[in-house]
Amino acid sequence: MADLGSLFDLTGKVACITGASSGLGRQAAIALSSAGAKVVSVARREQALQELSSEIGENAAHVAADVAERDQLETLCAAICAPFGPPDILVHAAGVNTRQAADDVTPEGWDQTLALNLSAPFFLSQAMVPAMKEKGWGRIVNFASLQTTRAFPGGIAYGASKAGIGQLTRAMAEAWSPHGITANAIGPGFFPTELTQAVFQDDARAERNAAQTCIGRNGRLEDMDGPLLFLCSDASAYVTGQVLMVDGGFTAK
Repeated sequence: MADLGSLFDLTGKVACITGASSGLGRQAAIALSSAGAKVVSVARREQALQELSSEIGENAAHVAADVAERDQLETLCAAICAPFGPPDILVHAAGVNTRQAADDVTPEGWDQTLALNLSAPFFLSQAMVPAMKEKGWGRIVNFASLQTTRAFPGGIAYGASKAGIGQLTRAMAEAWSPHGITANAIGPGFFPTELTQAVFQDDARAERNAAQTCIGRNGRLEDMDGPLLFLCSDASAYVTGQVLMVDGGFTAK
């Protein structure tokens, strides 16, 4: 009988997680390191990254950088690869939501949102794929959203970027999965993170969101561990081009 536990073992793998200074990105770094991966965390806040690396231990490194700065991509990739070699796993958790109403969207807000939420996952992946091709193994996990398929107030730029993530994920799978590289996305429901701070500060709104789920509650950070580990491991070897909603059934109702 096959050792099913080994399907989720990331020993010997290198994982890079963007947006790792807080929220779901930070949770992803901890979860993947717990499964045996060496982890390189990327975000803008050096102090928060240092604290995360200290918590994880010797199999952790970090890079303080803005992944949306495309002219710094070569430097960023070199820094990511320096501690443990090129990553086998890319988790694109960095994101921004300006929450501008459609009539108030500015060019700057639009460009910032698309650059970080949509362009950065593609160009960082494109730069790291050659090393994955050489190994014949790779995992790319993008972050989708409830707004990948639904329109929310004040979310036109964010929603456009996350709808784009759905198609980007399918296109990545079409391009790179023949080389052993799967590309999937996770679509979180309402989790307590910096991006959703405004939602959770409004108790009535948070309760309405919880009631909209099939399970009857909003997400906890640890709810992301299992789905993420599945998509980053051999357990999902025949799964690619998919958006897995981790939303307690929010989109099912």
